[in-house]
Amino acid sequence: MTVRTRFAPSPTGYLHIGGARTALFNALYARHHGGTYLLRIEDTDKARSTQAAVDQILESLAWLGLSPDEPPVLQSAREARHAEVARALLAAGRAYAAYDTTEELAAMRAAAEAEKRTFRYDGSRWRDGAATPPEGIAPVIRIKAPRDGEMVVPDLVQGEVRVAHAELDDLIILRSDGTPTYLHAVVVDDHDMGITHVIRGDDHLTNTFRQCLIYDAMGWARPAFAHIPLIHGADGAKLSKRHGAVSVLDFREQGFLPEAVCNYLLRLGWGHGDEEVFSPERAVELFDLPAVGRAASRMDYAKLSHLNGVWMRQAAPERLTQDALARLGLDPASPAAARVAALVPDLAPRAKNMADLAEQARFVVAMPAMDAKAAAALDGAARARLAPLADALAATDWSRPALEAALRAHAEATGQKLKDLAQPLRAAITGSLQSPPLDATLAALGREEALARISAAA
Repeated sequence: MTVRTRFAPSPTGYLHIGGARTALFNALYARHHGGTYLLRIEDTDKARSTQAAVDQILESLAWLGLSPDEPPVLQSAREARHAEVARALLAAGRAYAAYDTTEELAAMRAAAEAEKRTFRYDGSRWRDGAATPPEGIAPVIRIKAPRDGEMVVPDLVQGEVRVAHAELDDLIILRSDGTPTYLHAVVVDDHDMGITHVIRGDDHLTNTFRQCLIYDAMGWARPAFAHIPLIHGADGAKLSKRHGAVSVLDFREQGFLPEAVCNYLLRLGWGHGDEEVFSPERAVELFDLPAVGRAASRMDYAKLSHLNGVWMRQAAPERLTQDALARLGLDPASPAAARVAALVPDLAPRAKNMADLAEQARFVVAMPAMDAKAAAALDGAARARLAPLADALAATDWSRPALEAALRAHAEATGQKLKDLAQPLRAAITGSLQSPPLDATLAALGREEALARISAAA
């Protein structure tokens, strides 16, 4: 059997971090087993689905490296097939037409509420075809759920799960306007796409029992199911905006690398000993469903930031530079861009994320306003020492080794401590007392720009 998995988001909003982990697990499982990972856009909710949401989902998956192995499938394009299967079930006697009006269904729900019981449609009027269909009312098509016994679903994460058939009512598979319901469309699509493993959040577990009614009624083999635990906030509550970023593209905007996000999501509910850092190749090599836990995971942004630092230190400087230039709005061919590129290798180990790296590099683009501590370091005596220091630096070839040697030699020749010389110089060229090493900073700024800043401060 060739493994085929799918990620099936609804385009009613952005792709959130929980959906991204579901996509990741589907992709990793398929690739680990040499199979195929697919994407289906479940856009049957026409009132809420938007093209903007579809585009955002595709962009998010591409950024994470989770684009599908085949072109995406649009569920809305398959409505005729969904209706065909529903009518086949009706013709085979495994489903029936129900003519209940909205008012009659409301009365049934009210009666159940008054009796303090869960409402379940009982099919008493239409299931056995005894009642005469009324004129002028288009029926829905309902599946005939078994009345006795129980349904057993082996789950690759949750273990064996069971529900009494009495708990499952005759769900609608085709609405009176001829459109399919979500639960029905999903089954037809998964069957037709040859999906062998349905890996999704455990909030879908109750849907699985109802969907199995359709598989069984059609005589189709069920896929294997794996319901993974949800992601909560640090307080144990459902993850939301109040906990921090939840949209995938929010994480990109905040400067996280996709490798770090995938690495972190992989460790939310899955593990391999004490190993923490997983390359995409290593993740494919190791991932399998038996190691997925059943408990809900808690989002820890501090751990994500730590992993992001690890991945930034491994990233190619050219890649970091390209991202920083985009955040700073710089033309890659500009002199300022060359300064940023020269400084990136020294900034990357100090930065928490790409947004932080770009902000730290901003001073090489243009001299910023001096902060209070930097201004205090540039008292009259400090300013007086800048001009001779500038002369000493100007006499070098402006390479990093030469600049460092000149700083040390000037400090020794003038009887100053290196730190007392360095802090006013740092303030003069960066506007702050925090920066990468001075030799790197001076070299990145270039002779002309650095000397002009020192002269202006002096």
